[in-house]
Amino acid sequence: MTVSLLNNNGGSGSADTGTSVFGNSASETSDMFTKLLVAQIRNQDPLSPTDPAQFVQQLTQLSQTESLQSLTSVTTASASALSSLQVMALGAQVGADLMITTKQVVLDGGTKVSGQTELTAASSATKLVLTGSDGVRHETDLGTQPPGPLTFSIDPAKLGLPAGTYAVEVTTSSKETPSIDIQGRLNNVRLLATGAVQLNVSNIGNTGSDTISAFNGKSASATQSVL
Repeated sequence: MTVSLLNNNGGSGSADTGTSVFGNSASETSDMFTKLLVAQIRNQDPLSPTDPAQFVQQLTQLSQTESLQSLTSVTTASASALSSLQVMALGAQVGADLMITTKQVVLDGGTKVSGQTELTAASSATKLVLTGSDGVRHETDLGTQPPGPLTFSIDPAKLGLPAGTYAVEVTTSSKETPSIDIQGRLNNVRLLATGAVQLNVSNIGNTGSDTISAFNGKSASATQSVL
């Protein structure tokens, strides 16, 4: 699979925003303040000169403005560089199996999908619930489960589930709502115009890099089915 590395137009947009506020450059900003100070000196009343403290205050504001502009530029450049590095690092994982924290799963009608969750308390009535776009709930009894990791697999053919996107959740007798991780293969990585990194993962679709909970490598790992 190929990795798409797009220009970080989002970063440029941020820099433009800073420029519109502080001027086109630090030099122009400095010139503007200098001209204002000279104008004040030329037009002040000789009998009532301007308080020197005001000039000091204005010079301080000039320094703060230039520092803020410089910090904005550095922050924007750093964010752009980090996003690019993240894309390259994740690009090396294309083809690998990931665990993605999600609330939905994409089924193709035939391929089994592996997942896992973790219970903080024992549950005497544990269910895996898949809800289709039509609002119909499909419940699978997972039985009594102790606290700790719980792995499962979703077999669309066995459950009679057509291809589509389903909301997924695990319900327990303790009423907790544990997060769910679904395994999928990383297909490609993109850097969006906004600067965000987007992953395309099988069984998930498009998602952000912050949803990755584990890297399982480029060979499929066995997952115990409890269905």
